[in-house]
Amino acid sequence: MNGEERTRRPHVLFGYDGTAENEAALRWAVEEARLRGIGLLMCHCWHWPYPAGHTDPEIETIMKRAGENLLDSGVRRAYELGVPGAVRKRLRRGPALEALLRAAAGAELVVIGAAGDPVGGAMALELPARSPRPVIAVRDGGEPPPRRVVVGTDASAGCRAALGFAAEEAALRGWDLHVVHGCWEPGAVAESELPLFHDRGRLAETRAAELEEAVEPVRRRYPRLRVEASPLLERPLDALREAADGAGLVVLGERGAGPGLGAIATGMLRRDRRTLAIVPAGQASETHAHGSGRRVAARHG
Repeated sequence: MNGEERTRRPHVLFGYDGTAENEAALRWAVEEARLRGIGLLMCHCWHWPYPAGHTDPEIETIMKRAGENLLDSGVRRAYELGVPGAVRKRLRRGPALEALLRAAAGAELVVIGAAGDPVGGAMALELPARSPRPVIAVRDGGEPPPRRVVVGTDASAGCRAALGFAAEEAALRGWDLHVVHGCWEPGAVAESELPLFHDRGRLAETRAAELEEAVEPVRRRYPRLRVEASPLLERPLDALREAADGAGLVVLGERGAGPGLGAIATGMLRRDRRTLAIVPAGQASETHAHGSGRRVAARHG
């Protein structure tokens, strides 16, 4: 098997930079690889910091070697954390964003560290907006995360991928799943639905029925998974931020109408300190564990 074929085998792609803030993300990536029974591919990028034309081959060689040493230390740390399979490494020169985007197509999912300050972290905003695979932006809360996955949905077909990914994460980890629909958005519905917003009781009843219909396939697929579905008469971002207070992972599938992220995903990445997963609308969540051929069962206890 040649190198190109190996890069297409299922693995978790992890963007490694060697910083202390990156440690929590590495732990998450190792855990994803362990739970899914797949490999880990660690990517690190180095760059020449001076304008074109101001080069020094000897110094470039030193910088590249420093990047190799840093990546080697990351691989050793992954093994210390108990990664079960092979850890492969990829060193690239140039912007990390472009390198991760090129590698993402061959990955099951991508894990990156997000800046400690929610307002910062351009990578955490740009990579999920362009990645063909789910991206998990990990923030270190300093304590073990709550054992709950929260997923924001509007019960539409476009949110099925996010709901499926969230259910799989919860089942693999043995966590609870909380499905949240902030349904007070009169500016985003068809004209025929506007009368619902003059009758809060009818609106709540209608959205609850729609949400239960969307969640029913998850309940059937993961019968042992504890699932709570909450249609809330609040704006979607407000409802999601409130629910995120009790979450170890927040999952969203929203994309903007243009090339960037939607307003809710951007708002959560900028304002919230929780670990957040963005799932592309076209991403079909796997329903079987890799290599096992068996359905993933929810684990509790």
